[in-house]
Amino acid sequence: MDIDRYQIENNVNSVYFEFISKGNHGSIVKLVKYDLIYDDPLVFNLGFGDKNANDEIDFSAISNNGDTEKVLSTVAYTLVDFFDVYPTAIVYFVGLTKNRTRLYQMGISKFISLIPKEFSIYGELDGVAQRFKKGVNYNSFIIRKSLK
Repeated sequence: MDIDRYQIENNVNSVYFEFISKGNHGSIVKLVKYDLIYDDPLVFNLGFGDKNANDEIDFSAISNNGDTEKVLSTVAYTLVDFFDVYPTAIVYFVGLTKNRTRLYQMGISKFISLIPKEFSIYGELDGVAQRFKKGVNYNSFIIRKSLK
């Protein structure tokens, strides 16, 4: 993906990433973490947010640092490293709130043409996953490497 993004400062086993958001409110450390949900098939939850004082993700933080697109593109870029290590995995993600889920959907819609063809993106609606389509309000999202 050739979108402006931040440099990953820390990559631990391609399931834990740190980067620094630089914007209106200074430098804010962001965390991206892939947590295993199921073993067979391999399903991971993608979570991200601000790093709190306990070195954990604060999912509810609202930074308003003026760099939303750059932050989202950095989070998306971690998928490349993640799938290099876990090529058969499925990644699930959803916002903590409907507004956050909508923000993710807008980011996917805006940059879908730049997402490498090796990735398949699905939206979940009423318990059914379907290929992601612009203009549909999904409840959550699933991404995986395309099967060859």
